[in-house]
Amino acid sequence: MNKNIAIFTLTSELHDEKAVGNVMHEFLGSLAIEYELKGNDYNDYGSACLNLIYVRTGGTEGGFLRLLPELLAKSNRPFYLLTSGKSNSLAASMEILSYLRQHNIQGEIIHGSPEYITHRISLLKKVEEAHRLLNGARLGIIGQPSDWLISSHADKEQVKSRLGIELVDIPMETMYRNKDIYESLKSIIAEYQLQGFTLRCFDLLTTLKNTGCLALAKLNAEGYVAGCEGDVPAMISMMIIRSLLGVSGFQANPATISPETGEILFAHCTIPLDMVERYELDTHFESGIGVGIRGYMKEGPVTIFKVSGDLQRYFIAEGALVRNQAKPDLCRTQQVIQLADKSQAQFFLNNPIGNHHIIMPGHQKELLEKILT
Repeated sequence: MNKNIAIFTLTSELHDEKAVGNVMHEFLGSLAIEYELKGNDYNDYGSACLNLIYVRTGGTEGGFLRLLPELLAKSNRPFYLLTSGKSNSLAASMEILSYLRQHNIQGEIIHGSPEYITHRISLLKKVEEAHRLLNGARLGIIGQPSDWLISSHADKEQVKSRLGIELVDIPMETMYRNKDIYESLKSIIAEYQLQGFTLRCFDLLTTLKNTGCLALAKLNAEGYVAGCEGDVPAMISMMIIRSLLGVSGFQANPATISPETGEILFAHCTIPLDMVERYELDTHFESGIGVGIRGYMKEGPVTIFKVSGDLQRYFIAEGALVRNQAKPDLCRTQQVIQLADKSQAQFFLNNPIGNHHIIMPGHQKELLEKILT
């Protein structure tokens, strides 16, 4: 059995256990998931990645209320109430969830067809796995955000409280202890025990006469989050993507937007090497020195994502990468993306979350929305 999903049960003493048991085995057998059935023993509630409470019958509200202090002490994650709808179990689940909402405790009823329930449980498992990876993660801010990123700071307490991520300030001087930019960053990652960082990279142009573009591209491909320009919300967005999907994200800013068609050109001088089918080395666009990367990502479905530094706002848009291009008057990696909903182009013009946004392969809106709610 896969112990990443644990199912605990709630049953009224008024119901016949044999009849309820038969319904339970038929119901759980219809779901295409692997799980460990815990029954009414809640001693290790919260230890599995995803903990489900299967409300088997009505009349269980009082029993749940008696259990609640113990369950809250064991886990701070939402309560997921699984119900077949038999024996008034849905009605009881609704009463329980209503109580939780009244007391500002998160929860959800998982109910519907076997296909829907299976899909929902699979999605929630991914979300809970991501929260475990985020909790306790350390992300470095090397040198603080670039001067022009006036809206790209973060609320460290909110980030710690909601996601469990610790943001660590690291002096820019630590970058100059080694001559090689990549080796300096690897040394900082080890010293500060980081899962990722964002770098005030433009300072390297004047101090080292070089860029961090190639080093960031390599480190992202190695599984770290490696962000540009000290943009903290962009780094947090990349960390959410990495934890949730296990993939890198491309940090870029819109260069042109067509509000009429929903087509957007994104560009930047670095992209994770594991995101591209091929790449070319060029100079850094703004300075004309060092190394910039022109990466060519596979055309097809993509998602654009960004959270605000206080985690109060987010933007998610699905679309398609319709072409890569290589014009000389832009940052080297250039992607033309067609939004699935062209009206979302107005977000960038009316209510943006900074200039950098994160692009990832595939349509991931459902997962991203769930991890942020």
